[in-house]
Amino acid sequence: MVAVHPTRAESAVSPEPVRALKPTLAGMTRAQMGAALKAAGVPDKQQRMRVNQLWKWIYVSGVATFEAMTDVSKDLRAKLADHYMLERPEIVAEQVSIDGTRKWLLRLPKRGHEVRAPEVECVYIPEEDRGTLCISSQVGCTLTCTFCHTGTQKLVRNLEVEEIVGQILVAKDRIGDWPGATPPGDGAMLPVSERKITNIVLMGMGEPLYNFDHVRDAMDVASDGEGLSMSKRRITLSTSGVVPEIGRWGEEAGTMLAISLHAVRDELRDVLVPINKKYPIAELLEACRNYPGVSNARRITFEYVMLKGVNDSLAEARELVRLLAGIPAKINLIPFNPWPGTDYDCSDWAQIEKFADVVNKAGYASPVRTPRGRDILAACGQLKSESQRVRASERVAAPVSDATDGGA
Repeated sequence: MVAVHPTRAESAVSPEPVRALKPTLAGMTRAQMGAALKAAGVPDKQQRMRVNQLWKWIYVSGVATFEAMTDVSKDLRAKLADHYMLERPEIVAEQVSIDGTRKWLLRLPKRGHEVRAPEVECVYIPEEDRGTLCISSQVGCTLTCTFCHTGTQKLVRNLEVEEIVGQILVAKDRIGDWPGATPPGDGAMLPVSERKITNIVLMGMGEPLYNFDHVRDAMDVASDGEGLSMSKRRITLSTSGVVPEIGRWGEEAGTMLAISLHAVRDELRDVLVPINKKYPIAELLEACRNYPGVSNARRITFEYVMLKGVNDSLAEARELVRLLAGIPAKINLIPFNPWPGTDYDCSDWAQIEKFADVVNKAGYASPVRTPRGRDILAACGQLKSESQRVRASERVAAPVSDATDGGA
């Protein structure tokens, strides 16, 4: 379970492990749902109509039971309930920061030979006029970026499509973002807009381009105009620089793009973001210049974490401006968010402002990202779960018991 820190409100929602005896329809793509209906015996000529019905109930109304699907026959509802569920990922713990940020520790169903149910974290960041949901694409990460808490957790596995979409459904359930739903009664801030989730960022646990197909299909579900209906201009994928997949993502998914840059010299970026050894800065920036659809109206965001005495000199600010010349871009300066055991410190605020001034004077929008959720380890670079990849020998030796599942 996540470490507990002082919060405005927090609750352990469910200590019990997920018992995924049947697959869930909640989170499936249209193609997956059609295949599921076929497997349940729905005639071919009815499948498209039935998919449309289920799609609206699951992704517009947010229902969690087949009984609620009032325009579906009782016989079909019973047949679906025999074969499938509508469960989302299970909330193990919920924490609410003093600034209104919410973090959920989510337990996923066991798959294959897993003896423990893996866990991921998901964060909701409310502002007055918008709400941003930060979702994960992997359990753990392969990239070992030295300033990132998630990078200290080895990759356990990729998330499936329904597990990625499921994070959106969980968040909408908890904050009351379905038509007619009641918002939580803990008094924490929510946007005044009709929609409580207005933006999705793939900036949680994992490198999304290393789980390309599942992430792409999940964002297709999120952006479907007859369902969750998120604009692709309000979905941002953040990558540490998997260069061969950047152009493909633009062509196949077409969302906004963010690059975790964090250094202007290969020697330093090799340390901070080790994937740079494979795809150095020059190759990464060339992929950005060629990103499909990039323009002043669809700028690429470059993320730059401010590390005291490491990458925050004014000479590096000027080099950053030089490197990005010709790329429609904005630059997010991120005050480093500390986590237990880190060797880095956040740059002094005065130095961050001087750095930003250099970038701003060069004509780039350069907002300094206000740290959110630091008190519950929900800020940028702080996410981590206790899930671990289990070796084959441990799988044989470990007792299989639902009562002891979990990544702790």
